[in-house]
Amino acid sequence: MRGTMATLKERLEAMRNGSKLKPEIEAAFARYFSEAHPEPLANGSRIPHFSLPDHAGRIVSSIDLLQQGPLVITFFRGTWCPYCNAEMAALNDAYDSIRATGAELVAISPQSAQSAGDYRSEHPLKFSVLIDTNARVAESFGLAYILPDYLQAFYRHAFRTDLTAINDGKTWRLPVPGRFIADRDGTIVDVEANADYRFRPEPEAIVPILKRLALGPVRKA
Repeated sequence: MRGTMATLKERLEAMRNGSKLKPEIEAAFARYFSEAHPEPLANGSRIPHFSLPDHAGRIVSSIDLLQQGPLVITFFRGTWCPYCNAEMAALNDAYDSIRATGAELVAISPQSAQSAGDYRSEHPLKFSVLIDTNARVAESFGLAYILPDYLQAFYRHAFRTDLTAINDGKTWRLPVPGRFIADRDGTIVDVEANADYRFRPEPEAIVPILKRLALGPVRKA
């Protein structure tokens, strides 16, 4: 039986319900959500291998991680995004259960190492946050995009968020929030991606997939 702790879905729903944006900003986001059509790598594809630094400069390689077991890869916009922070907290809560299956979890963002390090100093995470300059790895997974001009102005002035000062590549390039689960040979067995950053897949759904992987090949229909 689930305890009193809210699920990620419940937390995000409360955040959406509590959001008080001006009508013109709501309209701009509605336009973006209707226009954005991410094309993430599909189930059965091999993940592109990557080597990325964490906030402390340590290089983390997907090849090394896969030698240890299955891999969960979460792409997020940055720790400036409250919806991303809610997801990071939920993944942190689920991390021990993920590791118990023999899998590893990494999160990837284009934000600078300083931004990631500042966040980790206040919110310790059990998993690595990797720095993806210019969202190049996100692009190889089919998730990268440039925030439209009509949203950039709102981010700068209404939200006081200048991504060119936050992101490592000094750009407005971001990943669509997405999560991939790969088996030990790097084959994707589950993928979730949504241009509407206010919705994220539930971390507790990861563990059953990883447990099935331990029993044999899994391919999501």
